[in-house]
Amino acid sequence: MDLYAQMAALVSEGRPFVLATVIESAGSTPQKPGSKMVVLGDGTLRGTVGGGAIEHQIIQAALALLEAPEHTRVIETHLTHELGMCCGGRMKVFLEKHGAPPRLTVFGAGHVAKELALLAHQVGFRVTVVDARPEWANPERFPGLELLVKDPADHARALTGGTEHYYCVTTHDHPLDQAVVEALVNKPSAYLGVIGSRRKAERFRMRLRAAGVDEAAIQRLHSPMGVDIGALTPREIAVSIVGELIRVRRSA
Repeated sequence: MDLYAQMAALVSEGRPFVLATVIESAGSTPQKPGSKMVVLGDGTLRGTVGGGAIEHQIIQAALALLEAPEHTRVIETHLTHELGMCCGGRMKVFLEKHGAPPRLTVFGAGHVAKELALLAHQVGFRVTVVDARPEWANPERFPGLELLVKDPADHARALTGGTEHYYCVTTHDHPLDQAVVEALVNKPSAYLGVIGSRRKAERFRMRLRAAGVDEAAIQRLHSPMGVDIGALTPREIAVSIVGELIRVRRSA
């Protein structure tokens, strides 16, 4: 059970790993079916599948799986014929990748942002809320979420992005929204959206084109943000946006 507790901790920390489980063995082998080992991206281990050459082979396969598009892999090895081990048996090991949860950064801490952040957290996103106003970005309004009390545009400029990152721009100020979008639009992300009307969205796109932003990057901008469900209240709008986030996540 200690290994399962460690895996739960890794998930909560957002650290990807591969779980290796011995599913078949024959003859003399260092571990029997059910033995498990966790391999992290830096090569550190939790548990064991037997040590020696077989464990080294599994570690290398697990590290390769972390970088691969697929999520599972099966390794079958004859310990003597293929690895030169004296055991003389055969092992089959199932590798299962557990990726880091998708990361959602919500720029702004207003009424829609509050509902959006809490709902996204409930459906599995690791949420960070960024707002320079401590009276809005506080633990009472966003219980259990990561809060950064700083200028959203400054934070956006400091980010490097990545395919597991989702960005929702919902600040209290249109020029601030524009500054955040301009800081993020050319950075890699799974999703970049900005709240507002269709008229606001077209103005944003016009300004991005005037700033020389590539058209393909502009077309990836989700604005108006969310699935069209006729939402009116902040909670309904949050449902609309999270629905779109889920659709993007599942299609990926």
